[in-house]
Amino acid sequence: MNLLETITKGKAQQPPRIMIYGSEGVGKSTFAASSPGCIFVQTEDGLSEIDCAKFPLCTSYAEVVEQLKAIRDGEHDYATLCIDSLDWLERLIWDRVCADYGVKSIEKADGGYGKGYTYALTYWREIVKLLNEIRARKQMAVILVAHAKVERFEDPEHPAYDRYQPRLHKSANSLVCEWADAVLFATRRMRVDSTTGKAAPVGADGGERILRTNGSPACNAKNRYSLPSEMALSWQAFMDGMKAGSKK
Repeated sequence: MNLLETITKGKAQQPPRIMIYGSEGVGKSTFAASSPGCIFVQTEDGLSEIDCAKFPLCTSYAEVVEQLKAIRDGEHDYATLCIDSLDWLERLIWDRVCADYGVKSIEKADGGYGKGYTYALTYWREIVKLLNEIRARKQMAVILVAHAKVERFEDPEHPAYDRYQPRLHKSANSLVCEWADAVLFATRRMRVDSTTGKAAPVGADGGERILRTNGSPACNAKNRYSLPSEMALSWQAFMDGMKAGSKK
């Protein structure tokens, strides 16, 4: 076949690949559970108060892989897959690396000097491969939930500053963020009192919950859907933003 015959044009509609991160209790899992036909792969025990479909809690990397393969290969009606959460999955991956090298700390794996984190990327790539296969074979959306941390960002064009990042090792964080179509930062709207310098929530229930969809000095975020830079923290708002972006 002539390779020129394989060229395609136009947009290819595919289920979204979403990474959402933020502080504890802001509503990340509720956002995922609101997606259509969602099934959770649990790596942390935090879904007891949410009405959702979920596998048993994973206590090893092998169990995560087993559950992902069950979704990929089995017959079912689920439309969205959610891993909750990535930072607890990372702990299971580190445990696997430690077992591979017979050490108690990933810092000591493969002779140390950070080699353990590099080796862990082998398992992260296996997870990404399975997620891609699930998305392609089952036409399922994928949502990855993570907690947030504040990390110093060395900006080559400006003085260094602190910003929110997913609570992952930098190598894993880069891999997952590059793979995702949208990296969303979930937070509460706050205002700073000019006289006291203290932050206070805006809105009821501890502050209005919002998603930030574009990167800034405050947070790491991105999207490929022309979303507004800020929107309500809800699945419906996200879908409305995608539809509006597709018309632009």
